[in-house]
Amino acid sequence: MPEFNSLAILLIVALFLLWKLDFIATILTLKNLKPELPEEFRGVWDDEKYHKAQAYEKAQAQFGIISSITSLAVLFVFWFLGGFGWLDGLVNSLGMGSIQTGLSFMGILYLASWAASLPFDLYHTFVLEERFDFNKTTAKTYITDQIKSHLLTAILGGLIVSLILWIFQSVPNAWIWAWLSFTVISLALTYLAPSFLLPLFNKFTPLENEELNLAINKMAKTCEFPLTEISVMDGSKRSSKSNAFFTGFGKRKKIALFDTLIESQTTDELVGVLAHEIGHFKKKHIVQRLVISIVQTAVIFFLLGMATDPESAFGSQLYAAFGIPVDSPAAIAAGLVLFMIVFKPVSRVLSVFMNLLSRKHEFEADHYAKVAQGSPEHLTMALKKLSSNNLSNLTPHPLEVFLHHSHPPLLQRLRALNQSK
Repeated sequence: MPEFNSLAILLIVALFLLWKLDFIATILTLKNLKPELPEEFRGVWDDEKYHKAQAYEKAQAQFGIISSITSLAVLFVFWFLGGFGWLDGLVNSLGMGSIQTGLSFMGILYLASWAASLPFDLYHTFVLEERFDFNKTTAKTYITDQIKSHLLTAILGGLIVSLILWIFQSVPNAWIWAWLSFTVISLALTYLAPSFLLPLFNKFTPLENEELNLAINKMAKTCEFPLTEISVMDGSKRSSKSNAFFTGFGKRKKIALFDTLIESQTTDELVGVLAHEIGHFKKKHIVQRLVISIVQTAVIFFLLGMATDPESAFGSQLYAAFGIPVDSPAAIAAGLVLFMIVFKPVSRVLSVFMNLLSRKHEFEADHYAKVAQGSPEHLTMALKKLSSNNLSNLTPHPLEVFLHHSHPPLLQRLRALNQSK
């Protein structure tokens, strides 16, 4: 059974306070909904769309509150009833090697977590998103996505976790080698994903719109951006929401436009969106975030080294708090899982600072796009249309923005864009 030592009590309090803070931010955001459409959006939004967006925000908030309460309750019940210790005993009784035992421990928890979240995911996709005309996912597509995702997790995740478990069991200064291995694998997957992983879920076709193709390439050339490929992704296969993204390293950059985005935007507006993304590249935002991510990962693996060391004060308290014997064959795998639970409050604090930096970067990329196009007009209109198509909340509360938003509120972006034409 778990021992409610100082670490356990601190974690319980921190997780509850995090939930409480999110709850307060959600309530404040709902209270901050304005009955009148902001004047800046007249002509793109109408009152009917605005009221629909507010209804969507309320539905999302209610769903988020219920799902977060359930998730926290399930964790606490499983933990307090000795579930982690019970699972450890179960996988150890199978008589496998330490790596296989560790994989079994993590695999069962992964499947249990998926099963617990499945009803919420189904409701969100086929009820909530359907109610607001976003969902385009069929039952066949949903099931196929689930199968592919689980297979990839089992294959790639299994190999990566096996390597990390082996390193922590066999190599001196394990955290350094685990961090280096994880970083190399992550960079490789980021490079390979557009060509090998993303096509497993979506269809990518060359952009056939000649006018748009020429306009995008002209902007890329003007900005000295090494664009090598423009493709269209069938985003409408799952949702009517719009988006676009860049992939690639070095001098081989690719852009993927959702088909829904092309349908709703003019050529100049799409070029404005592209110029914004180029701004992230030219301002070195991607490199900055990559470096920060690598440094954060190093700190995480250093702490993992302490968490999986039963002789350290942190490690011994961690295992005792969750009822795991320190000499269990699955101890290292369990330590990885338990550390991620303990690290969640710290991760949330770090995410606040990362979001603060991200919001700064968005303003900078917007400014770059305005200068590149010679006017804020096209990006302004593109952002308004995107917000309308996605039923965005135009008036989020500052606390909600501070805690969760990687992008500034749209009104702030529009006013910054049009501050000095």
